[in-house]
Amino acid sequence: MTAQAARRRYALISFLTWLPTGLFIPVMVLLLLERGIGVTTVATLGVAYSATIMLLELPTGGLADVIGRRPMMIASATANLAGLLLFGLVDSLWLLAISSVLRGVGRALGSGPIEAWYVDQAPDDAAELTRGLSVGVMASSVALAVGTVAGALIPVGLGVSLVVPVLIAVGAEAVLLVVTLVAMPESKYEATTLRSIVRGVPAVIAGGVRLAVRNLALTRILMVSAGMGVTLSVIELLTPGRLAELAGSADRGVLAYGLVAAIGFAADAFGSGLSAALLRRLGSVRAVSLTGYGVSVLALAAMAVAIAMSGFAGILAAAVAYLLMFVGFGIAAGPVAQLLHSQVTTAERATVVSVQSLLLQLSGAVGAVVLGHLAVVTAPAAAFLVAAALLAVPAARLVVPEPVRS
Repeated sequence: MTAQAARRRYALISFLTWLPTGLFIPVMVLLLLERGIGVTTVATLGVAYSATIMLLELPTGGLADVIGRRPMMIASATANLAGLLLFGLVDSLWLLAISSVLRGVGRALGSGPIEAWYVDQAPDDAAELTRGLSVGVMASSVALAVGTVAGALIPVGLGVSLVVPVLIAVGAEAVLLVVTLVAMPESKYEATTLRSIVRGVPAVIAGGVRLAVRNLALTRILMVSAGMGVTLSVIELLTPGRLAELAGSADRGVLAYGLVAAIGFAADAFGSGLSAALLRRLGSVRAVSLTGYGVSVLALAAMAVAIAMSGFAGILAAAVAYLLMFVGFGIAAGPVAQLLHSQVTTAERATVVSVQSLLLQLSGAVGAVVLGHLAVVTAPAAAFLVAAALLAVPAARLVVPEPVRS
């Protein structure tokens, strides 16, 4: 497979992987409330989804390194399709709980395999790999932006039920399943029997975790992911309330946040598109990474300042800072992924990506609780400034490690 063909397939599968999520997000809570399910129960269903992901993140990453990336992506699309179909068609609380678990299983199964597959297929060239990984991030962000806008506008613009975007998401998952079957070729892995799989997965997980702990360069890269987890959790926790306050009502705040979130995904895609040009100009993956994270850290500090502003000026300042933060994340995403993959071999690639994803989620959960409390007892600006520091410190310590050959 040529580098261009691998990059295009990676971008297409990345887009289709995240499009259903974008379609689903705007209507999920409202559809549950419309069915008479209380806010506390809605939150509980969300916990079931998140807990499933965290419990399965490492096992599924290890499984992808043992049996292959393609089977995991097929299983992921199948689980997501079943979970979304249940969510769209049933009212039973137990079946909705099963839907949450299935979607969590699908997310865990799909966390890492497509990225690992692309790196396995890509040529041993840092610039090409960085470009391809950035294109994948851009495709994912575009899918989330397009899906979020479509999911919000379809029920309003067409006057149809809130369930329609969910059913469209089911269709998108079906397309992903077909594309994965056709466009994701892969050599056969050695582990083909149940015994070899059961024996191989724990060993791969242990090896990946040991590598993440013992390899200083890889540890520093993963700590940046932890800083990002805290940052994103603070943004998701504090921004909706602030926008509602500035907009004058909860309904307007929800609409404002939905639009801002979609634009944020687009900004992330824009930043990813800048990575290749910045790499050619700066000549260093580390320099591009530091540029991206520098923009994001300054944007977080600007959001702390915007908190003190009111009216249109406050909305504009917060929106600009929010967009710049995601532009920075987009710039850094591909280069940092290239740094990470330079430190792992094919044997533990998906496992280490799962370690990264798990760190992102765990740090986000802890950050939401700790910095949420800090925002209450002091001020939201303090939470934004602490998040900026927690991102800046590990980002500044990024190194350009010697690559590990597969």
